[in-house]
Amino acid sequence: MKYSLDGEQYHIGLKAGDVGKYVILPGDPKRCKKIAEYFDDAKLIADNREYTTYTGYLNGEKVTVTSTGIGGPSASIALEELVNIGADTFIRVGTCGGIDVDVKGGDLVIATGAIRMEGTTREYAPIEFPAVANLDIVNALVEAAKKSDTDYHVGIVQCKDSFYGQHNPDRMPVSYELTNKWEAWKRLGCLASEMESAALFVVGSFRRVKVGSVFLTVANQEREKAGLENPVFHDTDKAIKTAVEALKILIANDKK
Repeated sequence: MKYSLDGEQYHIGLKAGDVGKYVILPGDPKRCKKIAEYFDDAKLIADNREYTTYTGYLNGEKVTVTSTGIGGPSASIALEELVNIGADTFIRVGTCGGIDVDVKGGDLVIATGAIRMEGTTREYAPIEFPAVANLDIVNALVEAAKKSDTDYHVGIVQCKDSFYGQHNPDRMPVSYELTNKWEAWKRLGCLASEMESAALFVVGSFRRVKVGSVFLTVANQEREKAGLENPVFHDTDKAIKTAVEALKILIANDKK
């Protein structure tokens, strides 16, 4: 089966020239317009399935925002097809739930790597292969986060395929596995749980492109269990601003 028509990618509806080499990847298509407002001369380029794309400019460099939808399968499709048409530097912006009790709602989390408790990466790499963020992007995100007025954390996140497997593990037939592994993640100092970074990091390694992630922590169920203050946040603007600032840093460094 042919998956492109005249160079147009089958799922994202884009072709070479539509995107910049630098791309921000939110999950929610509705966040794309909000992110594009930080670009100069941003224009809606495509809107197909869960994939909405705007392209504009940052510091004179062509940049893009494309939504990925929820989870590793759709995120890996977006990354593969964007790489096919010339993009090579990606920052995922999304939300997460805290695991480590020091991670509070409203904090930012910058991932250095991801636990591969999902299915997509198993069709790319043996389970022994790590899902690791690109160091240049991690450093740019940390530098950008230092300029923000919020707390941030840097470390390992956990990726899963089932949202409700995390939030209601006891009702699942495999509760014995979910709860035992969750306890292991806590003991290992895992910061937070989300759904896309493992796939993006492994596919990025395979395709030889740079990928990193920054998240807004919505809340932390472990803080609630411990009777600690558990603020709930939904505004992703600080994470978005951090990603945009990190792109500016990466663009400046590349120009050097």
